[in-house]
Amino acid sequence: MDGNGRWAKNQGHDRLFGHKNGVESVRSTINRCASVGVEFLTLYVFSAENWGRPQDEVDGLMTLLCQSVSNEVDELVANGIRMRIIGDRESMPADVVSALEWLETRTAGGKNLTVMMAINYGSHNEITRAARLIAEEVAEGRYGVEEVTCEKIAEHLYTVGCPDPDLVIRTGGECRLSNFLLWQAAYAELYFTDTFWPDFGAEQLDEAIAEYSRRERRFGKIEVNN
Repeated sequence: MDGNGRWAKNQGHDRLFGHKNGVESVRSTINRCASVGVEFLTLYVFSAENWGRPQDEVDGLMTLLCQSVSNEVDELVANGIRMRIIGDRESMPADVVSALEWLETRTAGGKNLTVMMAINYGSHNEITRAARLIAEEVAEGRYGVEEVTCEKIAEHLYTVGCPDPDLVIRTGGECRLSNFLLWQAAYAELYFTDTFWPDFGAEQLDEAIAEYSRRERRFGKIEVNN
């Protein structure tokens, strides 16, 4: 969800103004996904590298995150939206972790759409964590090295139990994955748009889905008649 800061600068405001307006795009995207039958949506909310931003911006983002959780939870429950947090919780502020875990508990019964919020998330860290957990389990004799498969690794990722993404959308004109779901997105279709995140809504999501529907996914294979 890129472009909040540049959008705000174009409006003559600080970066936090862009983040605040980006919340409406989150709401619009979640509601649209639910209405068109998308079952899983992952939002890259805050990366492990974002801690390096100016402290006032980081503090503002954490405050905004907690406020949004409080403001949105009733509507999420009413609409059958289940929220799930992926990322490293151990190095996050305790009040933020408490708010996010409360959100997970309150929305646990949602059946219409699962929204995974990637917070303090980085794919390199996720894969490294999985490797360490597997190494510990092998050392403990739970299974042998020959049993370490792609499926075994997937079982130790934050996204365990959820399907790999079919489509990855990046807004704001940047054409890179920025350490997002690198393992899971191995065969995802990529869609890049110049639209800044605060201007991204249902119409822009529909355009991305329409583009996805025109692509042919072969997963490394070819059609039999070819």
